[in-house]
Amino acid sequence: MSVFMVMSLFALSAELPSDTIRTGQKEANFSSDSISGKVIQLPQPGVEPAHSPRKAAIYSAVLPGLGQAYNRKWWKIPIVYGGFAALGYFIHWNNGEYVLAKNAYRDLDDDDPTTTSYNKLKKISYYDLTNPNDLANLKKGLTQSQDYYRRNRDLLIIVTFAFYGLNIIDASVDGHFFNFDISDDLTMKVKPTLLNQKNQSFLCVNCSLNF
Repeated sequence: MSVFMVMSLFALSAELPSDTIRTGQKEANFSSDSISGKVIQLPQPGVEPAHSPRKAAIYSAVLPGLGQAYNRKWWKIPIVYGGFAALGYFIHWNNGEYVLAKNAYRDLDDDDPTTTSYNKLKKISYYDLTNPNDLANLKKGLTQSQDYYRRNRDLLIIVTFAFYGLNIIDASVDGHFFNFDISDDLTMKVKPTLLNQKNQSFLCVNCSLNF
């Protein structure tokens, strides 16, 4: 009788599929990916995906302000575009003044009477172009103006690239602090406790800060 029961159990276990494990009254099914060591994570309903600082930085690199929108810092988007607009305006203005001074100097130095771009200068009325001293002073001033406006333009271009990088860094930092708890729930607990060290007990004060 006992031999027959053992043989019946052996036959029943042989009929179970290879990917099924029976424990008590429960069956656990494993896919071939689970057996091979691969873990497939399926999105759980009602659970938001983790916020990615890397995505925020990439978004701001592709389109400034997009990373701030991803971080839900909507109020920073006008600041980003306002900064780029202001920098672009001053770059354009300084470049225009530089080109005007350069063309005026070139027209003063040639012998072509049809090239009179120097008449667009606001200070041209204070100079007598027939006077050699006034002409020399005007040329010297135009040279200094070229250097001044070209330097300002180049510095503003560098500042624009730095502002672009700051836009990316800001998006990345906000992405790291996106899930940081900044609520008013800040508590501190102080209570006595015993510290055991080398078979000796010491009375200490335990201070815990929750934020």
